[in-house]
Amino acid sequence: MSRRHIAMIGNPIVSHVLPGLEVIRELVARGHRVTYANAPDVADLIRPTGAEFVPCTTTLPVADNNWPHDPIAAMTLFLDDAIQALPRLRAHYDEDPADLYLYDIGSYAGRALAEAQNRPFVQLSPSYVSWEGYRQEVADRLMQLPGADAYRQKFASWLAGSGAATRDVDAFSGLPERTIALITKAMQPHADRVNTDVVTFVGPCLGDRSEQGGWTRPAGAEKVLLVSLGSAYTQQPEFYRRCLAAFGGLTGWHVVLQIGRHTDAGELGEIPSNVEVHTWVPQLAILEQADAFVTHAGMGGSSEGLYTGVPMIAVPQGAEQFGNADQLVRLGVARRIDTGDATADTLRRALLELTADPQVRRRSDALRAELRAEGGTERAADLIEAALA
Repeated sequence: MSRRHIAMIGNPIVSHVLPGLEVIRELVARGHRVTYANAPDVADLIRPTGAEFVPCTTTLPVADNNWPHDPIAAMTLFLDDAIQALPRLRAHYDEDPADLYLYDIGSYAGRALAEAQNRPFVQLSPSYVSWEGYRQEVADRLMQLPGADAYRQKFASWLAGSGAATRDVDAFSGLPERTIALITKAMQPHADRVNTDVVTFVGPCLGDRSEQGGWTRPAGAEKVLLVSLGSAYTQQPEFYRRCLAAFGGLTGWHVVLQIGRHTDAGELGEIPSNVEVHTWVPQLAILEQADAFVTHAGMGGSSEGLYTGVPMIAVPQGAEQFGNADQLVRLGVARRIDTGDATADTLRRALLELTADPQVRRRSDALRAELRAEGGTERAADLIEAALA
């Protein structure tokens, strides 16, 4: 295909940026000109793909991680971000329009921009998508919460002045005509009710991530356990102390504990000799060598655990993670332990039972093969090029 201009409109949440980076890299490698609009905070993640970075400020609370628990308040944050972002995007892309717009599920301004310019667009979803019946089972219930009416009115008012062709809030915020889901179908709730004429599950698009550095399994480590609560829910010193009590000194096990930037290692007390503690780790490189994974069950971590065939202990912290944890349990590759129940004894027992169960091993291997057959990065890029046609 001849060189075309493809624009990605993203948001600065790292768990939304990382899943699509390999797709962007692949499109650049195929000769396309790719621009990527996002907040300066994530420029260093985007530029190595070869895409041209387009700075666009954000009002999302990614710097201080101060996300509201109320779902309507959280939804309003994304709407407000779209409202402030669209004029900035128009200022750039009205002068340099793309042949095709890609946009993250949390970046409403991307769809509004594409519709205003009458250009084709494809949604990239780093998480699960809606299914037949989603509106009645989930969305309608949300719209009964306090503040929902004001949210819908604000959304409708913005659409009316945005230049977007779609003015109905439900139609605009729901599935577009084309969505590429960067997750495995196995993690999708009610997958049998997803319209596959609209949605294609390509599985996680991970690449080798060599730019993140590697990790070497210590000599003599019989088994390796990674403990990570991702990037957003890491201020959990008490949970980390329980992990140290559960896994510290456990015969044959070497433990990698990622605590994030919101927890000081000094809060953890004495670190056992079989544990290494870091603020950040090259997660995929470790999982490729790991035997078990304690995860918050974010979609990124869940996908990487399935991709590497590593049994998981899911300790969900918020948002969709509780549903993800339950899905991993249904798939037969994980145990769910809520934070309040995560005592040292419970964590240790779960690890030993999980890794000794041959059925868990068989299911992990089978799902790993199933996920990798979905096509990943190359299939996603093929679908995007098809949309260009």
